[in-house]
Order: sequence, then C-alpha cells, then structure tokens
Amino acid sequence: MRDARPWYVLLLGGASGVGKTSVGYRLARHFGVGLTEVDDFQIVLEHMTSPVDFPELHFWRTHRDEALRMTEDEHLAFGIRYSQVIARGLELVIANHIATRTSILLEGDFIHPSLAVRPAYDDVPADGRVRAVVLYEEDERQLLTNYRLREGEEQPVRARVSWRYSEWLRREAERLGVPSIAARPWESVLERVVAVLDPPAAAEG
Repeated sequence: MRDARPWYVLLLGGASGVGKTSVGYRLARHFGVGLTEVDDFQIVLEHMTSPVDFPELHFWRTHRDEALRMTEDEHLAFGIRYSQVIARGLELVIANHIATRTSILLEGDFIHPSLAVRPAYDDVPADGRVRAVVLYEEDERQLLTNYRLREGEEQPVRARVSWRYSEWLRREAERLGVPSIAARPWESVLERVVAVLDPPAAAEG
C-alpha cells in the first residue's frame, strides 16, 4: 500500500461484461484496499425501498414484460437513469470514507462518471479524495464472447445493449475528464489503470 496515495475512494465503472470485477480485485490487492461490488448496494436498496419511491430500482421486477420489450435506446436511457439513482446511495458511502479517512474501491456497472467529479458528498468536501476509472470494450463482438465464456450461452441482445452503454460511459467520462481505459489487451490493463491513478511521487516512493 502506498502512503502517498491521494485518494480514499476509487470508483471503477464500466458496462457489464467488460472485465471490471477481475480488474477490480487485482487493483484492490495492488493498492491494499477493500473492494465492494456495487451490486451488493443494489440488492440492499431494492429490498429497503418501494416501487413508488424508486421505480427504477424495481422496474425489472414490476414491469418485466415491458422491460423485455425495450428498444436499444430505451435500454440505454434506463441504464443512465438507474445509475443516477444508485449514485444517491453511493454518495453517502463515499462521504463516510472521506470523513473517516478509510480507503475503499467501489466497482460496478452503474457507477455514473459524474459521481467522481463532485465538489462534496453529503456535505463532506471531496478535497481531491475521490478518483475514478471507466473500463470500456471497443468491440461489441468481444462482449458477446465474454458473456458466452462466463455464462455458457449466446446473448447478442445483451451484448449489444452493454456495448451501447459502454460507449456512452466512455464518452461521458471523456467529457468530464474522468480517465477511461480500454479493457484489452488484458495482459496490460492493470498496469494501464494503475498508471493513471498513481502520481509520479507515489510511484517513486
């Protein structure tokens, strides 16, 4: 673990299937910090809220047929709205880690890039203590392969939707000045992510 590490919270975002979890655990070991998958927060939030208050969190359960009929554009718009809802919960987690000066890596599909550039979290000043990286996959066919290898079946629609969301995340990260890193080549992805996070002084220490 690097004493000169300038952040308390590291956000690792990216669409489903790009390899975030694998990279996330390797990053956590590299920096000597704990990792939490945002999926866990999604489960908690869904079970502790109502469809009336947070319809996006419950949409796939309460409107499954409608969800399955969504177009690509509707899937993308829904994913963006969902990430904005999740950000409201993650803000409290981030604020707690800044206030207590304890480091954590948060990894998940629905980490909105704008979450990394806020001046404060729940009234706790960011003070430069939050960093983020968006992992993306340039080739839609690779996502199709990743799903097949991971889950044993062809999922062309899911791969297409994930690629569209991946491209949106990449463009939004670029717009906000948040680093975005190509998932491939796999052999160098950890080093490339670390390179944008480790300042030269820390690397030399």
